[in-house]
Amino acid sequence: MPVPLLTVRGLNINFGGTRAVGNVSLEVERGEVVALVGESGSGKSMTARAILGLLPDSATAHGSILLDGTEIIGADENGLNRLRGDKVALIFQEPQSSLNPVRRIGWQLREAIRAHRKISSAQARAIAIDLLDQVEIPDPTSRVDHFPHQLSGGQKQRVAIALALAGDPDLLVADEPTTALDVTVQAEILALLDRVRQRTGMGLLLITHNMGVVAQHADRVVVLRDGYVVETGTAHSLFDAAEHPYTRALLAAVPRLPEHASTVTEPESDADIVLELDGVGVTYPARRGSAAFRAVETVDLTVRRGEVVGLVGESGSGKSTLGRVAIGLVPATEGRALVEGDDLASISASRLRELRRNVAFVQQDPATSLDPRLSVAASVREPLDVHAVGTPAERRRKVLDLFDAVRLPSALAARFPHQLSGGQRQRVALARALALTPRLLVADEPTSALDVSVQADILDLFVEIQRELGFACLFISHDLAVVHQVADRVVVLQSGSVVETGPVDAVFTAPREPYTRALIDAVPIPDPARRPGAHPRRPVAV
Repeated sequence: MPVPLLTVRGLNINFGGTRAVGNVSLEVERGEVVALVGESGSGKSMTARAILGLLPDSATAHGSILLDGTEIIGADENGLNRLRGDKVALIFQEPQSSLNPVRRIGWQLREAIRAHRKISSAQARAIAIDLLDQVEIPDPTSRVDHFPHQLSGGQKQRVAIALALAGDPDLLVADEPTTALDVTVQAEILALLDRVRQRTGMGLLLITHNMGVVAQHADRVVVLRDGYVVETGTAHSLFDAAEHPYTRALLAAVPRLPEHASTVTEPESDADIVLELDGVGVTYPARRGSAAFRAVETVDLTVRRGEVVGLVGESGSGKSTLGRVAIGLVPATEGRALVEGDDLASISASRLRELRRNVAFVQQDPATSLDPRLSVAASVREPLDVHAVGTPAERRRKVLDLFDAVRLPSALAARFPHQLSGGQRQRVALARALALTPRLLVADEPTSALDVSVQADILDLFVEIQRELGFACLFISHDLAVVHQVADRVVVLQSGSVVETGPVDAVFTAPREPYTRALIDAVPIPDPARRPGAHPRRPVAV
């Protein structure tokens, strides 16, 4: 039998007296894709860092990690440096954090190449251009001289992959490589990794919480919970008949798009219009040598009382800009943005202040919207304090009621944002948004950074609260399955223009526009039997 490329046996990682990873064992064969899945804090990234010998100084590791026969645990730094890049490489979750913003792409690639090969700078540049061509960056000869900020998110991730491939590694560890990308770019990056793997024969350890990605790309799956392996199996066996309750819960939490057209025609609502965008266009002015940028073309959109309208499209399509126009943070350069019939551009300051009591905003990452110096209770109470709602005692009681509404224990009220999990912080952000009982809520990618099970809890909570309070909502997301779960209608944006709109079931099951169909086709289906080229039969248990 061939020796596995990577063999992890009995891996334990401790931080002082706290165990982060316990007795983890896994294998990766050459040419194989092994997915490592589990919620935040399950030990996925710590396991990945241990494989590259990149654990922090405060961590201690025991057990065995054999990479092509070489032991990683206990190896000195010189030995590890010889392995990194040549034998194993890592793709980080957020390429922006792994690319130097003040260095050109070519310089960064040349440094990675020359770290492992004794060649001239000109030779390294030629190899850098070839690497950019391999990862399908358009016009690599000119893009090699660009800075990271001049590239799109998908292009930056391709550069991160090129950096990882610079040493021609046998094993590639990809830590959430597509989490921040929209569905079409995600599909392109994953297809690229598949082509590179097939061409080079390298093994791929894919760390992800997206079970659709696992179903479409993994050969085998290792499920982690609280640092321990709870289940291992082929992708087919895991999705067909998961044995562990935790694995079944992860699979049950995956949102899915409908497969069949709805036969029910949704009636037109006669509820009051809360938000109306009438011919809205947005152009960001030229600054610091950059040209003016047209972010939104002429957009018409309405959201009625009690209605959730999903806004979908690729990154750069104008979704977030429209969300900010709706709450008055970005002015429309053309057309009108009306909230409850009032034009945000022409109303008085006192009326605008009154309107803002009725409008709330939930951002993608609550860690950036919650003041790190305030307790989470103080953050939730802040809108009540600003608008002098009730007495101080009544505000404190309101905060506890809001904690109860979003299912947060009152014992967490005195904690600071960094002391909460991502899901808990998102619940705090939702509680704060609901503090003034808004008539309009704009939610901008509110669940994209969350684990699938936490996302499911937040979405269930959102649907329940929205039905109870009846506020209008503009729900912005690149995850079409999430939008289908919460929205009544959907608006599809492409390059700042509306290309399709209608009831969510009708649009997602029978789209009229090729762009909408392309978005739907790019969504990874959580079923290994439906991956391209998959054999229709499933393994039969004996």
